[in-house]
Amino acid sequence: MIIAIASGKGGTGKTTVAVNLALAWGAPVWLLDCDVEEPNAHLFLRADSAQQEIITVPVPQVDMARCDACGECSRFCVYHAIVAPGTKPLVFRELCHSCGGCARVCPRGAITEVARRIGVIETSEVEGVTLVGGHLDVGVAMSPPLIRAVKARIPHDGVALLDAPPGTSCPVITAIRGADAVVLVTEPTPFGLHDLTLAVQMVGALGLPMGVVVNRVGIGDNRVHAFCAAHHIPVLQEIPDDRRIAEAYSQGIPIVEALPEYRALFRQLAESVTALCAARRFVTQGDGHEHRGGGETELRPLNPATGASTTEGANANVRV
Repeated sequence: MIIAIASGKGGTGKTTVAVNLALAWGAPVWLLDCDVEEPNAHLFLRADSAQQEIITVPVPQVDMARCDACGECSRFCVYHAIVAPGTKPLVFRELCHSCGGCARVCPRGAITEVARRIGVIETSEVEGVTLVGGHLDVGVAMSPPLIRAVKARIPHDGVALLDAPPGTSCPVITAIRGADAVVLVTEPTPFGLHDLTLAVQMVGALGLPMGVVVNRVGIGDNRVHAFCAAHHIPVLQEIPDDRRIAEAYSQGIPIVEALPEYRALFRQLAESVTALCAARRFVTQGDGHEHRGGGETELRPLNPATGASTTEGANANVRV
């Protein structure tokens, strides 16, 4: 079972939910920190030691002695990572997507691939949680290759929680694609609702089951709840605006350890997430084919004052 934990923006408590859900799960669980540009799960799950693996990607290297400046490699690369402006090619490694196409189309066999370091993956174990975290090297432009390397460590059996990057861009898509369900963490504020709307559109476009965790309940209004009700998105759990949580967070202490009374809250969340994943199971229909449960979500116009839908009786399970 693979559960992605995401948010429309940073600072909503996504990593807080991921770490505490892992600790409260009640069985061995894998936590994969896919926020490789700013990983921070290791600040709360502190291991005495960690295994480190350097991650590289293949990039082109041109043998200028064999190259005849035909330009085939430049014409092939849609990312302009290799350019031959009437001369022998220039390679821009930061733009390379490591497809290997330039080497295949080179008629002179002048292009080979060499390894380029992009970051490291650290693996450790704390209190029954196996933590796998990617750390992107400074100056590396693209994080998806490292995120995919982190996800390659997902076990075949058991529970894996993916702490996704914030937002709705390519790194997030890379992290959540293939998950059995997505948990979206938000806050009950107009800003939180705005970014939750974007995140819901993103997850809906991928056709993944989703639910919402509302963090810091009590600081805002009920527009997030109205939005979820209007679009039939379950609110899986609410975390109150408790100063003690902020104090524990500032010291790098998980909620369930600093405030044991919250362990039951995260256990309930684990049960709700498990039920949500059931929507991802294959269902055999009358035509004899297998179809995944769950659908995509259409976002209907909202009343900006309440967050409620302005459309009556619309179907919420159609393509965006």
